[in-house]
Amino acid sequence: MDSSVLTPLLLTLKVAGWATLLALIAGIAAGLLLARRRFPGREVVDAILTLPMVLPPTVLGYYLLVLFGRHGWLGQWLDETFGVSLIFTWQGAVVAAAIVAFPLVFKAARAAFEAVDANYEKAARSLGYNEFKVLWRVSLPLAWHGILAGTMLAFARSMGEFGATLMVAGNLPGRTQTLSIAIYEAVAAAQDQAAAFLVIVSSLVCLVILVASSTLFRSAHLRLVRY
Repeated sequence: MDSSVLTPLLLTLKVAGWATLLALIAGIAAGLLLARRRFPGREVVDAILTLPMVLPPTVLGYYLLVLFGRHGWLGQWLDETFGVSLIFTWQGAVVAAAIVAFPLVFKAARAAFEAVDANYEKAARSLGYNEFKVLWRVSLPLAWHGILAGTMLAFARSMGEFGATLMVAGNLPGRTQTLSIAIYEAVAAAQDQAAAFLVIVSSLVCLVILVASSTLFRSAHLRLVRY
């Protein structure tokens, strides 16, 4: 396989993998919080956390540039404290993809936790389980099908991220050029064969993920109904 095809594909898998991991950790925490806690403005918080899913990618990219740029408050702190700059790096692409993919994990996790019968958790607490054991031994085993389905969708979304990634990480071949950016550049350069191959690979991966995700959603629903 030509390096011009293989390199962006491998980089995309790396970026999507790390982005999905970050989205998974944050999504489970946020989903559990909103599923189990009642507080004023809870649905407003839900809307804010879901916002990256509906914002135009360029708007999200602009927010990230303002936040993580050298003159942004977080970007300036990272630069002065650790000498780290996320702009025009693959790590910046990870951050952009993770934020875009986060709502998919968050919404799936919240729905999955809300579908778990709270009586099981109360029974576990009555047996002396602390909150961590309740989460690990009861809540997650009952909710993991739904969470995994959302995670797979987040991975597919991370693979296809374009606008925010381009604004934050740029288009540096071999360094920040992901699959979607490589497709755009190949089309612009009239490299039809490379573009077609990348499109086919991307489409097949996303199709497999969507089929598997749908199966997991159905399995999670049947499992909860059985319980």
